[in-house]
Amino acid sequence: MSSEDIEEKRLKIHTSTEFIKKSITNHFTEPFEPRILIICGSGLGGISNRLDANKEKLVIPYSDIPNFKKSTVPGHMGTLIFGTMNRTPVVLMNGRLHGYEGNSLFDTTFPIRVLDGLKTVQTLIVTNAAGGLNHDFQTCDLMCIYDHINFPGLAGKHPLIGENMDEYGPRFLALSDAYDLELRKLLFRKQRELGISRKLHEGTYCFVSGPTFETRAECRMINAMGGDAVGMSTVPEVIVARHCGWRVLALSLITNKSVLDHPASVFDENPVALDVGIANHAEVLENGKSASTDVEHLIAAVVGDL
Repeated sequence: MSSEDIEEKRLKIHTSTEFIKKSITNHFTEPFEPRILIICGSGLGGISNRLDANKEKLVIPYSDIPNFKKSTVPGHMGTLIFGTMNRTPVVLMNGRLHGYEGNSLFDTTFPIRVLDGLKTVQTLIVTNAAGGLNHDFQTCDLMCIYDHINFPGLAGKHPLIGENMDEYGPRFLALSDAYDLELRKLLFRKQRELGISRKLHEGTYCFVSGPTFETRAECRMINAMGGDAVGMSTVPEVIVARHCGWRVLALSLITNKSVLDHPASVFDENPVALDVGIANHAEVLENGKSASTDVEHLIAAVVGDL
C-alpha cells in the first residue's frame, strides 16, 4: 500500500466520521456520546427493540453515509441506530458487511474505524449466526466466543495487511486476549440472573470467507483443528476493534448443525441421502428468530452493567 493509498483511507474515515458527528449534533437535543457498538448478526436485528423506547433515537441508513457500503444480505437492514439501552448510550449496526458481497476487508471493518473517530466508543459487542461443529452443541444454543481461527487471515487475507495506521494501534497486534474475560464472565452472570435456560457454551469460532456453506470434509477439518462453530463474519471486526483498543464480547447463535458425516459412497448398500442436514440461509434466519428474545435480553442486561 502506498502512502497515497493510506492517506486516501484516512480521508474516507475522517469524512464519514464528521458526517456522523454532524448528524448526532443536529438530531439530539442533548450531547450524545455512544460508548458501545453492538453489531447485529443474521436474524438478530431485533436487538434494536431493546433500545429505551422513551428516549431519542437516530437512524442513519448506510447508503446515506459517505464511503459506507450497502448491506445486500437478507436479514441485514443496513442502518446505524443511535440511542440508549438500559440508559447506556449505544450505537447499533443493524446489519453488517461481508467480504463475500464483494467488499474488501477495509470496507467490512470501515464502520469500526469511523465510529472510533467519535472518541467515545470503547466496547464492541458482536453477534452472529454460526454453524455448530461441536457435537455437544444443538440448534439454537448460544456460544460465547473465547478464541477464533482466522482462515482467510492465515492465507494472507487480513484486515491489517498494508501500511499500519499507527494512530490506531501497533504493527504487530497480539490477539491472545482478543475476547475480554470480564465481559464473558458478565455475560454468564446475566444468564443466571435472568434465568435463561437456553444453553450458553464457550468455544472457538472459525471464520471462513463464504458465501458457500462448508463441505463435510471442511467441517471435519475445522472441528479437528479445534473449531466449535463456523461462520462468515465477526473476526475481521474483532481484529480491527482490538487494533483500536476496544474491549470485545462476541456471541454466536448456533442456527444449524454442520454436517460432519462422510457423504454417501457409491459403495454403500443403503446410502444416506446427500441432502440430509444440508444448510440454507432460510434456516439461519428462522432459527435466529426463535432464539432472538434470549439474545436481546442478554445483550441489554450486559449493556446495563457497562
